[in-house]
Amino acid sequence: MILVTGGAGYIGGHAVKELSAQGHAVLVFDNLSNGHHEFIKWGTFVEGDLADVQKLRELFSSYPIKAVMHFAGYAYVGESVTDPAKYYRNNVVNTLNLLEVMREAGVDKIIFSSTCATYGIPLSIPIAEDHQQLPINPYGRSKLMVEQMLENFSAAYGMRYVALRYFNAAGADPNGEIGEWHNPETHLIPLALDTAVGKRKMLDLFGTDYSTPDGTCIRDYIHVSDLSNAHVKSLEYLLAGGESIALNLGNGQGFSVREVIAAIERVTGRTVPVQESVRRLGDPAVLVGSSKKAHKILGWQPFYTSLDAIIATAWNWQQKMRGIKDA
Repeated sequence: MILVTGGAGYIGGHAVKELSAQGHAVLVFDNLSNGHHEFIKWGTFVEGDLADVQKLRELFSSYPIKAVMHFAGYAYVGESVTDPAKYYRNNVVNTLNLLEVMREAGVDKIIFSSTCATYGIPLSIPIAEDHQQLPINPYGRSKLMVEQMLENFSAAYGMRYVALRYFNAAGADPNGEIGEWHNPETHLIPLALDTAVGKRKMLDLFGTDYSTPDGTCIRDYIHVSDLSNAHVKSLEYLLAGGESIALNLGNGQGFSVREVIAAIERVTGRTVPVQESVRRLGDPAVLVGSSKKAHKILGWQPFYTSLDAIIATAWNWQQKMRGIKDA
């Protein structure tokens, strides 16, 4: 059985579906603070919090857990700046709780949901795994701290891990069963789709004077189903005896904010009104990753390489969520 912490959330929920589709028994552990009960359609669900060590001990003693996928954590960069204690407590301390209970139970394999935010401001593009890690906000620092804990636990206790550093997760389950559903929503594609259907009056475009072809930020968008598939391949890698490793997950190509908006207008047949604004503090001009290592070690390749295809799945989910018919 595979324990999935945060399995009622956006990426965790898609990973649970992929695990189930591949024949794995799944145990979802989530406190539903950011996750959704509606996403729990596969496996066994136990409601709980990683801060509750006794609950964790009961979980590991009650189920035959052989590996863990760890998605539970806070992920709002701005909030991490205004309330860093919340992020260090939940993302770092609670992960330490999980690792210690895993040790007690003799479970020695974990796949960790990390982030490209551990790199900070890129010195070279595309970003490879050996790029320096100098995160510029508490969110990125909290994820880097967990990576460092995993490295130490691996060296000292023989725990084996795969830390997956995502670039920009996007899209939704192609069957429309689950999708992106955050409150508040901060990601560009769902915000732009909300604007296209009139739920928002304007889409804020933060920065038009970057040193990029159209002046707007460029990001690497990776479909959530491709992320899920990489998690299952990481599990298979560890179950086959693979050594501890950190890997990037991205498409390897970047799209500007204006290119994303244009693609959304193509896919939806609707206009996205834009309000140009000043840059946000700390936003790099370009963030694009190299996933060559994941290709080589996991045999993983992203299926969704077209921006329009990624957005089409997000639009399908948005229509379902809002009860919208095509224009």
